[in-house]
Amino acid sequence: MSDQEKRVVGDNDVVSLEYTLTVDGEVVDSSEGHGPIEYIQGKGQIIPGLEKEVYGMAVGESKEVVVSPAEGYGEENPEAFVEVPKSEFPPEIPLEVGTPLQLRDQQGQVFDATIAEVKENTVLLNFNHPLAGKTLTFQIKVVGVRPATQEELDHGHVHHH
Repeated sequence: MSDQEKRVVGDNDVVSLEYTLTVDGEVVDSSEGHGPIEYIQGKGQIIPGLEKEVYGMAVGESKEVVVSPAEGYGEENPEAFVEVPKSEFPPEIPLEVGTPLQLRDQQGQVFDATIAEVKENTVLLNFNHPLAGKTLTFQIKVVGVRPATQEELDHGHVHHH
């Protein structure tokens, strides 16, 4: 058995991870078709509830991980809902619940929102992350583990050669 096969995930390892994310029984994201994600373990580059479960996993190992909202994208913030007059929406935007929007403030910063409710003269926008308040179920498989290079650690992200 080579060292590579016995390697388990620890801090400062570059992990290649295949994953499928299910929320309320629906697949909302998956590495299938895109290839695995790569990140440096222990650096907070993936959500905390998932990262802590990858420690000690070996290449080829898979498991299901259930992440609470607190360790995922946070609880829904009731103050992140904003009511906007319908007149402010351009006609090409469908005013339907669930429609994703990108809005700019006066400083030019971009915010993602979804339409939460359509009322008679106004639209209620939700600026929470779409997965805030949700329990996340990940099916994960570790497909690669290697120590991060010093350069990767200095830069804080994975380099592809």
